[in-house]
Amino acid sequence: MNISCIRNSKLLFSALSSCQQSFFSTTNCNRLFFEKDPKGGYSKTKSKYLQWKHIKDGWKQLGDEVKLFKEELIEAIENDPIVSLTPGVIKKQWELRKEEHLGTWITTSDSDHGEGHSTCSLTLNNNGFGHFSGVLDTTVPIDGRTKRAGYCSVRTKRARRSFQRETYYDWCTYTHLVLKVRGDGRSYLLNIATSGYFDQLWNDMYQYVLYTRGGPYWQITKIPFSKFLFSSKGRIQDKQSPIPLDNVTHFSIVAGDKINGPFSLEIDYVGLLFDPTHKEEFAYEMYQLPQNIAGN
Repeated sequence: MNISCIRNSKLLFSALSSCQQSFFSTTNCNRLFFEKDPKGGYSKTKSKYLQWKHIKDGWKQLGDEVKLFKEELIEAIENDPIVSLTPGVIKKQWELRKEEHLGTWITTSDSDHGEGHSTCSLTLNNNGFGHFSGVLDTTVPIDGRTKRAGYCSVRTKRARRSFQRETYYDWCTYTHLVLKVRGDGRSYLLNIATSGYFDQLWNDMYQYVLYTRGGPYWQITKIPFSKFLFSSKGRIQDKQSPIPLDNVTHFSIVAGDKINGPFSLEIDYVGLLFDPTHKEEFAYEMYQLPQNIAGN
């Protein structure tokens, strides 16, 4: 290979490396083949935390972490798959009946990132249930950057074990997601995140719609995991696949039906159900697309 070919190859590689990620993707990242931020550019600036404060706070948390570690050992010894897989019995993964239950959830909206005017909150109402409420506003800010607005979300924190170890929820033995809610007639989006280790998998998510009834009555919604659609960065993917239920990291509920005004969703619990009569593995087509078309 002559010198001019080598020089041209270096220039091409340099040009690709310096391209803005936004030209090829919706994520605002400065590299084409690498994403350094799991939040896709939405990470908040962290204030500097002194080392001695880390050590001081760590000693305060040590007792609780040891207690949690003991509970994990007891659970591993006493765990009986026959009991946990009783057909028709709902395992309540998250309840929203006490103040400490709210600590496992985080609310976000477009206004938190300066990309809209929607607001939301998660509180306990007078009836003692979790209340996800707020106001949706689809007005797009005049900043020359934002194209769409109008969403609010409530999401669980990352699954962790004792001593702040990141882990995954293992739902392989269950077939249905169950929610007991009381809505306002709006449609909400349910998201099950399965973030992987590599940056290409950080935004993997499975989605399905939650339809609610307006009125005074509660509803118990059972959704098979086989019905959830695979998406990434808000886009339904051409190549579909079932949920890897042993790799669940987050669960979230999103209000974003493009209808301006207040919304209200009361939540009693989010649970799991095993139904031995449900044999469907995946509800959608899983076919191999032609090479160099999509999803390969």
